[in-house]
Amino acid sequence: MSALTDMPAVSECSVDQCSYNDHHHGCHAEAVTIGGSGADAACATFIPLDIRGGLDKVVSHVGACQRHDCAHNDHLECSAPAVRVGAGRDLADCLTYTHR
Repeated sequence: MSALTDMPAVSECSVDQCSYNDHHHGCHAEAVTIGGSGADAACATFIPLDIRGGLDKVVSHVGACQRHDCAHNDHLECSAPAVRVGAGRDLADCLTYTHR
């Protein structure tokens, strides 16, 4: 991948408690990082604050994937067409994570 627009978009985020998420317009972080361990593919960008963060007009993308054991991970870059973020083991997990 060579540009932000080549990275997979965050197609859905259902995490009400995240400062970057607006249920009307989705994730407002320019890019998210997927981390976690074991079966927990956590959204490492999740911030539970009462203030809103991010940009007003943005299509959020996956900036980095630390889950080398994910089938979509290619050199720490996500190769999925899009990702969904929502409640899993944590409030904010990558629901697109697929163990190799």
